[in-house]
Amino acid sequence: MYAEITGKGGVIVYGRSDATLNPGGARIGTAEIYEGVEKIDEIVDSVAISQKWIDDERVILFVKLKDGLTLDNELVKKIKTSLREKYSANHVPAKIIQVKDIPYTKNGKKVEIVLKKIIGCEPIENEESLINPESLKEYKRGFQELETR
Repeated sequence: MYAEITGKGGVIVYGRSDATLNPGGARIGTAEIYEGVEKIDEIVDSVAISQKWIDDERVILFVKLKDGLTLDNELVKKIKTSLREKYSANHVPAKIIQVKDIPYTKNGKKVEIVLKKIIGCEPIENEESLINPESLKEYKRGFQELETR
């Protein structure tokens, strides 16, 4: 966990996450990815998970963009460059996918574990604990696409 003091004297606290990413054996906190990505103008919100992939894990980053914007190669490159320069090559996601919404619990926490279960075809519980359970439909529909990309 770490904090940042804003120009107006406020404090932004980047909290712990229940999901630790481990691509290639490098332990990465998702808060680092969020801090690096959400400073990019075009991005409103994001969520990162890991997916088992060819005897390892790969990082999948879902991004919610400002209205009217579409994730293109230029923005993907901008995201990857930002994370590589700020942190390391291990922080660079293998896949970046645009979504309409990021699911949150009623306590305001991103639901990384639920998304990881969806991507891994595991059953999920407690959808009623989400502020926006309808957002999960997009992830459920899209997980098959991840298997081929």
